[in-house]
Amino acid sequence: MNKNNTPFFRSKFFEYLILSIILVMGFVVRLYRIQNPIADWHSWRQADTASVTRMYVDKGINFLYPRYHDISSVQTGVFNPNGYRMVEFPFYNAIAALLTNTSSVFSMEVWSRLVTISCALITSFFLYLIGKRFIGKWGGLLSAFFYLFIPYNIYFTRVILPDPMGVTFGVISLWSFIRFFDDNGDYYLYLSGIFFAAMLLIKPYMGFYIIPMCYLALKKYGLKRIFKDKQILFKSIAFFVLAFLPFVLWRAWISKFPEGIPFYLWAFNGDRIRFKPSFWYWIFGERLGHLILGSLGLIPFVFGIFNTKVKNLFIQWFLVGIFMYVVTVASANVMHDYYQIQSIPVIALTLAAGFVYLWHQQNFNRWLVRITLFISVWVMLVTGWSQVVGNYNINHPEILIAGTEVDKITSKDAIVVAPYNGDTAFLYATKRSGWPAIDDAIDNIIEKGADYYVSVDLGSADTKMIASRFKTIQKTDKFIIIDLHQAVKTK
Repeated sequence: MNKNNTPFFRSKFFEYLILSIILVMGFVVRLYRIQNPIADWHSWRQADTASVTRMYVDKGINFLYPRYHDISSVQTGVFNPNGYRMVEFPFYNAIAALLTNTSSVFSMEVWSRLVTISCALITSFFLYLIGKRFIGKWGGLLSAFFYLFIPYNIYFTRVILPDPMGVTFGVISLWSFIRFFDDNGDYYLYLSGIFFAAMLLIKPYMGFYIIPMCYLALKKYGLKRIFKDKQILFKSIAFFVLAFLPFVLWRAWISKFPEGIPFYLWAFNGDRIRFKPSFWYWIFGERLGHLILGSLGLIPFVFGIFNTKVKNLFIQWFLVGIFMYVVTVASANVMHDYYQIQSIPVIALTLAAGFVYLWHQQNFNRWLVRITLFISVWVMLVTGWSQVVGNYNINHPEILIAGTEVDKITSKDAIVVAPYNGDTAFLYATKRSGWPAIDDAIDNIIEKGADYYVSVDLGSADTKMIASRFKTIQKTDKFIIIDLHQAVKTK
């Protein structure tokens, strides 16, 4: 390299140029099929989130009473006539609804995905800052790169879910705490507490992000000093009040609406899978090893864990926190791959630490190691993409066709039964409130307000029974729509 050009490559301008390219390309790759209807991978969970947003668009934003279209007892065990959706605090939905009502340039679904993508870009920027702090300039850039280009994360940071926003708040909280750790003022401690609170309001499971913070606090003060120094103790109490009080208040509020709180105890260890061989296989073999790291990504990841040149063990304790999260929420992490969304920041940091460590190692042939390193990252990206590319597919377009037809021929306030094995994507496609499954006798459901029955399973026993009793108003080889208020006359 020309020595006259060396200052340029070491300059802040070059560093920010590379970061800008990473961010721009990270945005571009997430535009792939951005206009997809909500019928791709995990459409049921995306539909639940988008449904709250649609309610906000149609009926106005109310933070205390988030509602969606599912009024059945399927998710909560209790009939939910008002359609309450008492899960995460609806930051995400409110922003998406506000953008939708402000501009009609994009559909509500596209605006929602753009909010998710924006969160991913913000997260990657703060990961760059964290990586730079602990691994150096290239460690920061690589952290941002891995976060934005791990194929698993490309898909799951363009979906209509609140999780990526929770990750953004969590990473900003970590960065703020690190700034406080570096003696940059109490302001950063309280800022960290505020963002930690916002994170918990969206995803309580992410509370394990507190583990690397505890490590930094103990490294800064020591346990005895925290309890003996009144000023430090006050700061600690203030942080915990800021971080946890909003979550406690929110949980107290939503507890008044049990019909709007989905079953959740199953997520911890409902199927008793924790620590069984299948647990290790699914979490570390399939999810981490194959889906996220594409097999060969394990090379820089493992070296990142054992990177002894990083004197501060922030990354390692962050990994401990995530491991505790996975072990605690064992069943959900095994059952649903989107539960690993909150693990990606520390995975990106670990990959960056391993990459930097291997790049500078002196024990083996330097160029052979570097070539192996590039090959491992390339295989990780290719293998990872082959794992997630199918997530974008619309495998059952018939629910969209049927949903569009229901929207055309029924009144806006009609209540429909759209059975799809409890998956609310079909109900969402109708733009109507109702049932995503038959959870009671059809006569009881009609008594509760159902007006129409629509199905894409023409051969099901329920469909045949209902069609024999009530008037079919439209039928094709794809779907059937039945008016539940017009009984068929029997001879």
